[in-house]
Amino acid sequence: MRYRDMGVLEHDRLRATPGVTLVVRLRGKAAYLIGMNGEVLHEWNFPLTPGNHVYLMENGNLLWSGEPEDNSPYNGEKLSRFEGGEGPPLRGGRGGVLREIDWDGNVLWEHVNWDQHHDSRRLANGNTMYLGWEIMPDAAAKRVLGGQPGTEHNGLIYGDYLHEVTPDGDVVWEWHAHSDMALERYPMCSRCFRNEFAHANACSPLPNGDVMVSFRRLNLIAIIDRETKQFRWEHRDDSWGHQHDCQMLENGNILLFANGIHGGENPFSRVIELDPESRETVWSYRGSPPYTFFSPHISGVQRLSSGNTLICEGQWGRVFEVTPENDIVWEYVSPFFDPNPNGGGHTNMMFRAYRYAVDSQEIRGRVSL
Repeated sequence: MRYRDMGVLEHDRLRATPGVTLVVRLRGKAAYLIGMNGEVLHEWNFPLTPGNHVYLMENGNLLWSGEPEDNSPYNGEKLSRFEGGEGPPLRGGRGGVLREIDWDGNVLWEHVNWDQHHDSRRLANGNTMYLGWEIMPDAAAKRVLGGQPGTEHNGLIYGDYLHEVTPDGDVVWEWHAHSDMALERYPMCSRCFRNEFAHANACSPLPNGDVMVSFRRLNLIAIIDRETKQFRWEHRDDSWGHQHDCQMLENGNILLFANGIHGGENPFSRVIELDPESRETVWSYRGSPPYTFFSPHISGVQRLSSGNTLICEGQWGRVFEVTPENDIVWEYVSPFFDPNPNGGGHTNMMFRAYRYAVDSQEIRGRVSL
């Protein structure tokens, strides 16, 4: 465990993938592009803490989600159908304000929906897809299996939905867990609360229009067929321990961050590359010894052009790059700390991190190494 040190801890210049890394303070109001030596090359500042996912799009702008503080009305409006009209009572991953922000911090687009949480993506057609929460109808909630009995929120269970909205905010496609899933087939982990079913934490659009979704409380990854709204592929593995950040690689395999909680006595995280046809793990990374790599929540992963893999160990604000042989060739621990809203001092947590080449469409040569 080397998290007592900050900044760049390891840099193998011959084997690391050159570029800049997007580091976003999960409980703060800033995002940074850092160089390979940990230097800040560019900075954005926001009016709200992130609603988790922030990334650079191919047009060079950020897609950002923010969390209205204390669930108070945003711009004088109460826009949700939840209790009191003030947004869902759930906190983990809560957003509500989606914005496209240019290099200089100007807001180019905004969409407000307090139901929004965790993940949002700009689609090739210019629309935006995001995850949202909604109260499950009573009939559907009664079909939810698993979880800790009696842990509903005031007798209610919240479920996930997906919205695709136009630049004008019109919903042109949607999917709802309570009506589009065979709920009885997907019992929740017995150690999770029943205030929320499934807890989707990633929506990853595929080139054919289908959507891959990670359902944390089910230890499930599924691909939703855009036309039928049914799962055309799914895989559940309780050993993942409530995974994050699923994505389809160019080789057709699926990459994910397996958090590793609610399992054995000595929890640890893994990064897994899964062959969706054989359902076999074809590559993985774990710490040595395993317990030295562990983030029980958040966290993400990115396969780089070099074949190396960038890993965000979100709990500890640690980002590192490994080779296919599992050698660490770049390692960074964020020095940016903010008060922890759950108590216990300050935190440098991150939801995800991304590496971009300087000449990529996202960076466009606006910084130099």
